[in-house]
Parts: sequence; C-alpha cells; structure tokens
Amino acid sequence: MSDLHVVLGATGAIGKAVTAELTARGREVRAVSRNAEGPQGFRADITTAEGAVAACAGAAVVYQCAQPPYAEWASEFVGLTDTLLTGVEKAGARLVMADNLYMYGPVDAPLTEDLPYAADFPKGRARARVAEMILNAHKEGRVRASLGRASDYFGPGGVNTVLGPQIFAAAAAGRTARWVGEPDEPHTVAYLPDLAAGLVALGENPKADGYAWHLPAGPPVTGDEFLALVWKAAGGRPKSASIGRGAQRLIGLFNPVVKELGETWYQRDRPWVADDTAFRAAFPDQVEVTPHEEAVAATLDWFKQRA
Repeated sequence: MSDLHVVLGATGAIGKAVTAELTARGREVRAVSRNAEGPQGFRADITTAEGAVAACAGAAVVYQCAQPPYAEWASEFVGLTDTLLTGVEKAGARLVMADNLYMYGPVDAPLTEDLPYAADFPKGRARARVAEMILNAHKEGRVRASLGRASDYFGPGGVNTVLGPQIFAAAAAGRTARWVGEPDEPHTVAYLPDLAAGLVALGENPKADGYAWHLPAGPPVTGDEFLALVWKAAGGRPKSASIGRGAQRLIGLFNPVVKELGETWYQRDRPWVADDTAFRAAFPDQVEVTPHEEAVAATLDWFKQRA
C-alpha cells in the first residue's frame, strides 16, 4: 500500500508547512508546484487534467493547498477543484483540503462546522461551492475527503496574509505594526505549523473523511493583545496602530489587495471566533497548539532573518 503523501501548492505558505510536517513525521512526500525544486519537488500544472493526474499518481493522501490568486477565486477556484478531483479520483487517494471560513458569511456567534453556507459575496460563494463539490464527491464515492478550516494565519513563511507584512514585517523593521480591523474585538488566529499539523492529522485519520473540521488554534486574541505580544518579542519602543473601515476604503482606492478586504470586513468589526471543539474531541492525541507568545516570537525571528 502506498505511503506517498502529495502536497499541491507546495511552494505556498501552507503547502510548505504541510510538507515540513510530513517530512518531520517520516512520510514519503511529493511537493507539487509549477516551479518545484529539490528531491521532493515535482513540477506540474494542476490546472490541467493531465497535470493533476500526474501530480496525484500513486498517492495515498493528497493535500490540496493550492489556490488561484486571491482576486481570481470567484472565477477560477471551482474549475481548479473540479480538475483536482479528477486527479485524486484517478489515483484512488484520500483528499485533505486546506480551507478557510469564508463560506459562512457574517456570523455573530462562535463559528461551528454546522453553520449554513450563507456567504453572499463572490469569494465566499466560490469557497462554499468548492466545499460542496468536495463533500459531494465524498458522498458519491468518487473520493474520500475531508476539509480543514482555519482563520487568519501567521508563522514563518506567512507573507501573504493580513498578519504578515502589516504586523510582523513592519515590527521586524522597527516600523508601525498595524492590525487590520477593530483592535478590541476577539479574533481567532492560527499558527502555520499548528495549522499544518491539523491538516496532516486529518490525512492520517480516515475517520475524518466526509466532514469539514475547524483546525485547532490558540485562544482568540484582540488586535491590541496580539500587537502587544509582537512588541514584547521585538523589544524596543512599541509602535502600533489599527486600520479601520474608513482607512481600508481610502487605502483601497490605490491598493487592490486592501480593497479586496472590504468583502470580508464583517470578520474584522466584531468577534470572529472559530470553535474547534469537534476536532479536539475527535482527535485528542493530535492537539498540541503552540502558545501564542512562543508562536509570535518564532514568526518575528523568521521575518527578521528574511529582512
């Protein structure tokens, strides 16, 4: 029986973290991307059926960590998922999808996996459709699949997130670290190595199949609390600020990435707490969440070395 674990999107932050976690566990890994390098690297264009089939061939588990550019989620994510399901089905592999929380839309209570997919904006609808495609493929017997969902993440390699450049890169350079959103609302944040360990736990436990899971994370923190942890690790004179809705609209006039945040501002103007009780109950031996203070310090060290 194959023990090959295939990571799609292996040069992205989540893909790299999953590859590192699998390698640390002694798994045979194929790290797939268009520009993969090294002994584990495998070059393939997984937007094509041929590329997806080649990438997944011989796999026991496929970790889907690839995604289109953020601005293209609405137009490309469904097609990419359809193609990848073909590759996974052909290989007879299990599928673990690295997912987020967009499909739920605005929620005024802790987020649980049984919430309806109520998102009414393009990216949220695309993420909902992707989740439905994967779970329906599981129900139909085409593939065995699970989804691991996480909120905003940070960690070594996390450069394309609202927490990376705005906070860690800025603090590492001695500039003002800026929390995007209301600074006094609790928010779940996920540490990349913990997120990866959660995804691999799903890959190693067939009883995870057929469900979406909120991956374990540390306790929610406010923006002010998170920035305080960053400056405690950075030392020196703290320089912190927040970006409110008005500033986001203004900056978005000339920064398309910041403009895109307007669709999901409901995640930043109220408590945004992901309930991971189901995962912790199902996989109690798989939960070792890194304390925020330790995770923040490790992330800041990585950004300092990169700078």
